[in-house]
Amino acid sequence: MKKQKLSSLLLVGVMTALILGLSVFCWFKPAGEYSDSERRPLAAFPELSFDTLLSTDFMSKFETYTLDQFPLRDGFRAIKVFTELKIFNKQESNDLYLEDGYIGKIEAPLNEALVSGAADKFAAIVDKYVKDESVKVYLSIVPDKNYFLGEANGYPHLDYGKLEELVVSGVGDRMEYVDIFDLLTIEDYYYTDTHWKQEEIIHVADALLSAMGAGETGEYTGHKIDGPFEGVYYGQLGLPVDTDELTYLTNSVLDGCIVTSYDTGKPQPAPMYDMEAAFGKDPYEIFVCGADALVTIENPSASTDRELVVFRDSFGSSIAPLLCENYAKVTLVDIRYMYSDHVGAFVDFENCDVLFLYSTLVLNNSSMLK
Repeated sequence: MKKQKLSSLLLVGVMTALILGLSVFCWFKPAGEYSDSERRPLAAFPELSFDTLLSTDFMSKFETYTLDQFPLRDGFRAIKVFTELKIFNKQESNDLYLEDGYIGKIEAPLNEALVSGAADKFAAIVDKYVKDESVKVYLSIVPDKNYFLGEANGYPHLDYGKLEELVVSGVGDRMEYVDIFDLLTIEDYYYTDTHWKQEEIIHVADALLSAMGAGETGEYTGHKIDGPFEGVYYGQLGLPVDTDELTYLTNSVLDGCIVTSYDTGKPQPAPMYDMEAAFGKDPYEIFVCGADALVTIENPSASTDRELVVFRDSFGSSIAPLLCENYAKVTLVDIRYMYSDHVGAFVDFENCDVLFLYSTLVLNNSSMLK
């Protein structure tokens, strides 16, 4: 009886010490501003006032703050995910799953209104800016990883056929559709990241260039970045899995190109591949200025004066260098960061081809397009 009582007291004491220790640690540790593993800002301590207390705004934000600032948060996240996936055999954790070494994210259901909204946005851009009948406009859709992993492994997934139909019918005869779904496999994507690998999509660039009557890509040399590439899903999942390698491609044409970023409002020279970004918070931003709103790539060795304007999301960053071979200038426009009403002030739509290249992820969440 005494042993049982002693054991109970010991258990209570350990739990009390653990709770008190974590509480003290939580209150006195400096609040973090950014989660490198999840690649997002952490919640800051909310404003405390009579109004925020009365409206329950303070308590709602304070709960988010305590979750974000919890001590040893990444470690506890890893334990939670391991328990869910490995012990309880859940299919996913926070919509992330692990299949054949690939981390995928469930993107479902199909939001038909947002997909149609994206098509309407693209159509409005063409109607507003493309007045020259010689300008040809093209559309292509990049499937996300769940296209290859979802249905085959029993995970919820988009109706990709319906998505394709909504976008293509929505833009009507304004654009020529270039279907690249069948050109891609899961092997063309990173294990731990959303995106495709530049070294694996040369044939996709060739298909786009061929459809636009712009020849084909050249020969490239691949360069690997030292160290592992931990993609955006790596930190979000929180489990130790095999990392990727990050490779970028060069040749004499790309080495001679002039890259200009307009993200600050003023033109400034930029590298085709940003080595500083390669070792930063998001190494995928190595490709052509990352998430800049407006970037131009001038090719002095081009055999024509033809230009290409690409409306794109992040997938366009890594394929853009491969589209430069036979264009004098390639302009990358990201209307996630630039209002489409402002595009005409920066982009000339004469003597050019126009390509809308968007992933299914953005099309199904098109409220981010301005």
